Order: sequence, then C-alpha cells, then structure tokens
Amino acid sequence: MNSLYPFKFHPIFKDKLWGGDKIKTVLGLDFGKLPNCGEAWVISGYQDNVSIVQNGFLEGNDLNELVSIYMGDLVGDSVYEEYGEVFPLLLKFIDASDWLSIQVHPDDEIAQERKMPNGKTEMWYILQADEKAQLISGFNEKIDKDIYLKYLEENKLPEILNYENVKAGDVFFIPAGRVHATGPGILLAEIQQSSDATYRIYDWDRIDSVGIKRELHTDLALDAIDYAVPIHYKTQYATSKNRTATLVKSPYFTTNILEFDQPVTKNLEEIDSFVIYMCVEGYGKIAWSEGDVEIKTGEAVLVPNVIDEILLDPSGTAKLLEVYIP
Repeated sequence: MNSLYPFKFHPIFKDKLWGGDKIKTVLGLDFGKLPNCGEAWVISGYQDNVSIVQNGFLEGNDLNELVSIYMGDLVGDSVYEEYGEVFPLLLKFIDASDWLSIQVHPDDEIAQERKMPNGKTEMWYILQADEKAQLISGFNEKIDKDIYLKYLEENKLPEILNYENVKAGDVFFIPAGRVHATGPGILLAEIQQSSDATYRIYDWDRIDSVGIKRELHTDLALDAIDYAVPIHYKTQYATSKNRTATLVKSPYFTTNILEFDQPVTKNLEEIDSFVIYMCVEGYGKIAWSEGDVEIKTGEAVLVPNVIDEILLDPSGTAKLLEVYIP
C-alpha cells in the first residue's frame, strides 16, 4: 500500500520589477527566461499558484488536492479543522535588486471585513545580503495617523521609517499592520499566511516598463497600519549546533532553526501539524521509516503529519528552517 511521504514541489517563479538573478546564481534554481526573477514560491496553496508535487507516486498532484484527499493525515487534524482544504502557509525565496514598495498587510479582521479570506503576517530569514544592504521595518518614532498622512502627502514618508542594516542570519517578524520594505542586495526566505493582501503605500516614484506609476492604496492602508514602535524590530535569538532553536512563535506559524553537522533525530509525534523543512544553507537528507529524500539550499520539503519520526542527515554542515502550525 502506498503511504504518505515527504513531498518536494516544483517552484513557481515570479517576474518582478525589482527582481534579480540570485535565485539562480545563489540558490541554483533555474527560472528560465524571466528577465527579473524576484520570487520563487516553493510551497503554496494560494489561489492559482498551487504547488505541484515533483517526487514519489503522487507526482503531478497539486497541494490542495492532497489536502482534500488526505486531510488530517497530511496537515494535522486541528489544522484541517481550522483551515479546511486550502494549505494555510506560503513559503518563498525573495531576491531584491532594488527597493520593494513600502507596504503594509491587513490583519485577519480587516481582511475579512473587506471580503478577503485572511490577512498576512510573515517573517523573513536573511540568507545573503550585500554590503550596506538595508530593509525597512516599522517607524523610527511614535506617530499617529495624522503625522503619517502629513509625511506621506509631502512625499517624505521614508524620513519617519526605521531602517535596519542586515546580514545573513538576521530574522525579522513582520506582523500584520507593520509597515515594511526589503532593500536592494537582499536574498531572504519568507514564511507567511497564505495571502496576497497587500497595500502599497509608497513606491519611490517609480514607473513600470511602460512608463506608468504603480497603484497606491493610501486609503485602504490607513486603518491597517500599526503606528506603535516596539523595543526591537530585529528578532533576538541564540543557536547551538545540532540543537533546534526557536525563531518565531505566532498564532499562524512557529519557525525554528537547526544548524547541524551530524545526524539529528526529530520526534514529531507531539506536533499536530505538517512540518516543513526549508534549507537555507548546505544540503543533506531527510529519512523516515520507508526511505529518504534529499534537500539542498533553496529547497523545501513538506513532512506529512502522519510521519512521527525523521532523521535529518547533513552532508557536512547544513542549516534548516523548521516550520509548522502551533
């Protein structure tokens, strides 16, 4: 009898105005003839961008088909009860060779009021950053809606934003409501709710390939923005080789990191969820009772909930992000 196994999927590549070539040159993913590949969606159940299985006897099936057939065996009973037949997370690699637009995502409540299925909370793990690369996360001072609008109308919004210098290994949690943008020279892994609910609030006065400025969503964004200033925008964490460390715990996903240079056994029995391993450095194998599957930098593997134990076996040193629904 054929049983569920760890899945690999064909990446979905996105041409973006601000994209570059690191998805090919650093991650080794071939995006064909796209002029500017900004994103590789490695696991997605989102609308018309559903991942297709590339390994094993279920090759060619799409992810949401698998969820509808295997239900809790694939995603976990509690996950299936909450999210139904749409896979709840979207995982991607992003390569920015220019500033992305400054944007904000609504939370679930606002999104649902506006007839969208859900909002968008996300996190970033920086794989590689050029010297002096920066990103924007939140404001640099406590403001309110009126101050925000004043700076926006005077075309001075960048003056009140918080800029962070970034390097490989940095982590940023971006809850719904936080204004943010990725800057040039950054390659990152993004883990997010399955949503494309985005309000663009500033676009650097850019024009597209046919000379038109992209649409801004000033009014829609106003009530979605969180104007608070937290103590830290960058996530503080400590790692220990061959031991799993937590990066982010949110209602939507938990993300851990594991840097390892020897085999590590993972007991997944207590997690009522699928588990995704996203390789951000090196390569190795994920073994379970009936076989193994290779994973290398730029790839993600989805381990079904029904698999209780795996062995992570590196070739040299590897680094994985471990993602599941809490």
